[in-house]
Formats: sequence, C-alpha cells, structure tokens
Amino acid sequence: MATTSTHSRHARTRSPQRALPSPHTVTVVAQVLVYAGAAAVVALWWIDTTSVVGFAGWLTNAGRVTGLLAGYACAVLLALMSRFPLLERAVGSDRLARWHALGGRYTISLTLAHTLLIILGYAASAHASFVSQTTTLVLTYPDMLKATAGFLLLVATGIISARAARRRMSYETWHYLHFATYLAIFLAFFHQLSNGADFVAHQPVQLAWYALYIGVAGLLVWNRFLTPVRRALRHRLTVTEVRPEAPGVVSVFMSGRHLDELGAEPGQFFRWRFLAPRMWWTANPYSLSAPPNPAYLRITVKAVGGHSEALARLRPGTRVWAEGPYGAFTAARRTARKVLLLGGGAGITPLRALFETLPSQVTLVYRARRPEDLALWQELDAIAADRGATVHYVVDEPAQYSSPLTAGGLATLVPDIAERDVYLCGPPGMTAAAIPALRGAGVPRHRIHHESFAF
Repeated sequence: MATTSTHSRHARTRSPQRALPSPHTVTVVAQVLVYAGAAAVVALWWIDTTSVVGFAGWLTNAGRVTGLLAGYACAVLLALMSRFPLLERAVGSDRLARWHALGGRYTISLTLAHTLLIILGYAASAHASFVSQTTTLVLTYPDMLKATAGFLLLVATGIISARAARRRMSYETWHYLHFATYLAIFLAFFHQLSNGADFVAHQPVQLAWYALYIGVAGLLVWNRFLTPVRRALRHRLTVTEVRPEAPGVVSVFMSGRHLDELGAEPGQFFRWRFLAPRMWWTANPYSLSAPPNPAYLRITVKAVGGHSEALARLRPGTRVWAEGPYGAFTAARRTARKVLLLGGGAGITPLRALFETLPSQVTLVYRARRPEDLALWQELDAIAADRGATVHYVVDEPAQYSSPLTAGGLATLVPDIAERDVYLCGPPGMTAAAIPALRGAGVPRHRIHHESFAF
C-alpha cells in the first residue's frame, strides 16, 4: 500500500450542508445571558440590602452574595448538561464540556465560600464557636440537613471529576457517578427559599427562582430522557452487521425507520445505547464513520475499553437507542476553499465521513502506528479516486513511511497548509502535539477545528 494516494479528477458536486448558526454568535449570546443572570443576582442582593454593619455583617452578606451566585451557578451547570441541540450543534460538545468543567469549579468554590462565610458571620454575630454554630445551623434551620447532604455530595462529585480521579475510572463509571450532581442540587435547592433573606419575604423573587430551575429541569428531562425514548420508538434502530476493519477495530452497521429525520451530518456523533447484556445500561459517544443516509448508519470503533471491546460481539438484530446527533465538527465550520483533514487512530471515523462530503479541495493525512492499524484505507483510496483528492498515510513503523508531527513535517506533506482550514481528530497526545505544529505552520487558530470526546 502506497503512503500517498493522489488523484486528479474533479470532485463531484455535493449537496450543500444545512446552515448552522455562527458559533461565535451563539457563544457570545450564551455568555451574555449567563453574565446578565449573574448581574441580576448581585443586583437582587444590592437592592435588598440597605446597610451592612460590623464585621459579622460583612461576613454574612458576603455569604449571602456567594450563596445567591452558587444557586444561580447550579442552574447554569444543569443547563450546560442538558444537551440543548442549539448549543451542541453550534458550539460543540467538547467546548460545552470545558464550559461545564469551568462552571463546576466556580460552583463548588462559591458553595464552599458561602458555607464558610455564613457560618463565620453567624458565629461572630452570636459570639459562638465555629463548631457550635455549624451544629445549630444544620440541626435547627429548615431544610439544612438536606442542604448539607447536597453540599457533601456536590463536593464529592467535584473530586471525582478532577482529572487525576477520572484517569482511574471507566467512562461508564464516571458518567453514572456524575448523575449525583442532579441529586446534590435538588437537595440544596429548598434551603435557598426557606432560609435565604432575599427570598423569604419576596414572592416574585421566589417565583422567578422556581421558573429558572423548572425551566432548566424541563430542558434536562426533554433532551436527556424523553427525546431518546421518543426517537428509539420512532426509528427502531437495530444492528445489521458487525464488520472487522483492522486489528481491534470494527464497524457496526445499523438500520431503522425514518433515518433521514434524524438530521445527522458528516462529522457528528451519537451516544449509542446497545440493548445487549452488560451494555444496555450505558450510552457511549461514537462518531458516524460514513455519511448518514436513509438506509443505514455506521460507526467504526477501536477497542480501548470494556464497552468498545464488546461491540465486536454484537449480534444482528440487537436493538439500539441513539441519542443525538451532537457536535459541531461539520462542514459548516469551513471558511477556506481548501481543507486539510488530520487524523490519527480512531479519530479517522468522523474525518472519513467528511472526506467524502466536504465541498472543497481536500487533503487527508492519516497517522497510525503500523500499516495494519490503518482502518478504512480502501474506502479512503476509493473516495480520493472518486473526487480527485489526496491521501497521505503516515505510520511510525516502518520508519521510511514516518513523518514528524511538526510544523516542518506538516508543511512538507501539505505545502499550502497555511491556506487551509484544518479538521483535527485523534488521540489526546496527537492532538496536543498537532495544534502547536499547525500554528507553527501558519494556520490561524480560528481555522483549526477540533472536537474531543475525552471525558
């Protein structure tokens, strides 16, 4: 197999991709809404506070402000977990995950600050010890036992979400432990209304707070629970074939009804729940490895864990629930006439679908450890021949087919790289090296499109 496959026929005209809102516009609007809500929360405290007297008063009021902001941040955190289609498609799941992680850190920090400041403020006012005041608050104030349980659960969730802890558990375990966030926020919600000075005597503010949380809860229930069930009943996906593609790599073909109604695009992914023994209880994200069509959907997966390894043992007829489509790794991101697709390992799957459909001059660079690890290469060569594109296969072994992932190495393979949009997908180590290499080769940051599925 040659390391480079180049063909000169012109690409066929492809149907235009469905227009998406500008990611910049959606990002700006979302951030403005979040900051406006935070400003409204601080304004609520400001209007409701006529004066602050003494050291105890400053501590207590600082606790009030951080408590209001923590309660608001919990609602924002849940909204970011709701898989709202506009955000998922325009902003991208990996960027939303970063927002969620940052929001989680803010939420836990504000919650800790609120807890400590309120206890210290009340203790200073009552001339009591920290331990005594904590006991009084937890045992005698309404809804405080539930709030304490929620606080401990939220902190525990934050600890297991830390990167060092995530490395020690599977995606499935982390995913289900993360659901504890819902319970933590539910337990803490009621003490805000029963004890918060800004809520107790202000029914309109209470109604607004209820509306905020009920609205977010509605987004969660609709997008994360009802929609997957509704689509499962509507589309009735089943496994039709499991095909080996490379060592440890299989393609899973699925057919169903009304698949065109899913609105999926090349480059997007679903969260797949296979109703098979030891697999039905989790939904894992896998990209489409072929353009979606009314007849079937296909994913191509490398075995890197228990769930992905089990895909090779799926039987035809297995029912499938597909939640999605998600992701902004689509043709809508293209801004230049020429495109470079840079992938490695399992990252080839969304790039293979884009390689067939992107309406532009496309070059694909596919990196792997060995030639036998190059999945779908026959399809890639056929697509290149069909549309007049170029494929570079880069492997670490044997050395004569290797090329360094550096600015110079990329420029050697793709001399006009600075003029191209780059779609990047691969293992974390590869992408971490590729981004500075692309920047060094002259690719502007806004032309590097990258979506990660790391949890």
